[in-house]
Amino acid sequence: MKKLMSMTKAFRDDESGAAMVEYSILVGVIAALAILAILAIGGWVTGRFTGLCTALNGGPGTCDAATGTGT
Repeated sequence: MKKLMSMTKAFRDDESGAAMVEYSILVGVIAALAILAILAIGGWVTGRFTGLCTALNGGPGTCDAATGTGT
């Protein structure tokens, strides 16, 4: 009986599961922020290239924004 009580107390005092949950949440938050940053940068780059394509169409060259080709 004494061994069962000591095992129960050891299980109750073990905090490794709580630490793993905290690290899992932290990894999830970091992953979400990384995805949002990549999407934001992608949108910014797309806007810059669309503006460049528009400028090329107004000058001596032509640009097709859908295919990303120009002359």
